[in-house]
Amino acid sequence: MSDLDQLTQSLARNLKRWRGERGFTLDALATRAGVSRGMIIQIEQARTNPSVGITVKLADALGISITTLLDHEQGVPVRLVTPERAVRMWSTEAGSHATLLVGTESRGPLELWSWLLMPGDASTSDPHPAGTTELLRVTAGELTLVVGGAPHPVPAGTSATFEADVPHAYRNDGTTAVEMTMAVSIPPAR
Repeated sequence: MSDLDQLTQSLARNLKRWRGERGFTLDALATRAGVSRGMIIQIEQARTNPSVGITVKLADALGISITTLLDHEQGVPVRLVTPERAVRMWSTEAGSHATLLVGTESRGPLELWSWLLMPGDASTSDPHPAGTTELLRVTAGELTLVVGGAPHPVPAGTSATFEADVPHAYRNDGTTAVEMTMAVSIPPAR
């Protein structure tokens, strides 16, 4: 089974499981996530690989991390994630990419990401649930962090944190690659 097939199967199984644990009907989850009922059915039947945006919306609506939604090794006391097991969630033809390194559900979902943004590239995000916080540290280049429409330059060596319940984006307006590490803390579902 290819990595993509394994990811598709894990997502299908975990989405159905978490939807059931939350007591959400297909319609209820579709409404909460802003994703069509048909798309959720296709995902649960492992017939499609949704975009990162749809995956984020589903995880947010369920109150879990993307890691939990994609994970196929739940419940082990120590989980090591080797580089080849990290999940590349976003990429562009220019070579930019975001990789979900590891995450946990302890005291609410928490995710750790590695990002590379090539010059001229950008990634936008819809608002996450209220109470979601993002922390990031730029290790190379200068990131333009856009939160609620306001740009904030974040040069190498600088860290930032913000409430991610508003539209936000990560841009590289410079001429060299931006490298950063980001953690996302998501409040538990109510």
